Amino acid sequence: MARENQRHRVGQSQDFVIGEIRLVELAGREIGVIRLHSGELRAVMNRCPHKGAPICRGIVDGVWDSSGPGKITLDKSRDVLVCPWHGFAFDLSTGREVSWKRPASLRLYPVQEIQNEVFVTI
Repeated sequence: MARENQRHRVGQSQDFVIGEIRLVELAGREIGVIRLHSGELRAVMNRCPHKGAPICRGIVDGVWDSSGPGKITLDKSRDVLVCPWHGFAFDLSTGREVSWKRPASLRLYPVQEIQNEVFVTI
């Protein structure tokens, strides 16, 4: 029998600073909660889909883009989580790896802010 999804309080809104990852443990799972530059929150399992490493030790930054040879820019309008073990970047809007034709995806969990409290559903 499948368990129902449960909502867990993980902190107050002000506990989550833009670009910083706060780790919480919920039902035996380590989950990183991140406030994006847009102000939205994301909750991600602390596990790289490639090697199983704790991805939340990585950095949150923008996406490097190129419009042609010798032209590279950092697009700060998209937040990505960069794996500290092998440098793969995952778009935090979708969870998908940004550079590969057959991208892997991070496990994302629903996160809500209700009356200055933050909840993650697993």
